[in-house]
Amino acid sequence: MEISNRKIVLAVTGASGSIYALKLLEKLASLESHPEEIAVIFSDTAKEIWETETGQKYSPILPAKQYDNNMFYAPFASGSSLYDTMIICPASMGTTGRIANGTSDDLIARAADVILKEKRRLIIVPRETPLNLIHLNNLKTLTLAGAIICPAMPSFYSNPKTIDDLVMTVIDRIIDLAGFSNDSKRWQEND
Repeated sequence: MEISNRKIVLAVTGASGSIYALKLLEKLASLESHPEEIAVIFSDTAKEIWETETGQKYSPILPAKQYDNNMFYAPFASGSSLYDTMIICPASMGTTGRIANGTSDDLIARAADVILKEKRRLIIVPRETPLNLIHLNNLKTLTLAGAIICPAMPSFYSNPKTIDDLVMTVIDRIIDLAGFSNDSKRWQEND
């Protein structure tokens, strides 16, 4: 398996949808040219929600390395680092609101702020419904700042048969947006 020299950050927040983060980690680690490092950060409640929704404690999948959300000495807390992409999956509206308003009160928000100020790729995967006007305005602000908003909305043209199949339609889209080579079902392409 070939390793790319890319380093990315994956933040998991307290929104429901830990299955998306789990499947994303598994997919990133299994890519033929997977990242050299996946820096993983959990928000305060994300680990509890992960355990409740997946039925297991988080266990790093190499090349993942976990960082504490209160540790501001992580390498990607600085613009001089070589991390080129950050994915927040699932993204709570509280986290998106803090990032949209420049409140870098934890490592997740600080890392997102760094990614945006350095004009790198920030992919936000909100898992909330319905959205109120505050949520929509925060997502608009993040879009204007350069973030990519990729709601956790499965597609159905691949005729998914299981929940995992549905989840993977979102994961494959995130992988594409992150710029990794990915074999996945494409709209109107032959099987």
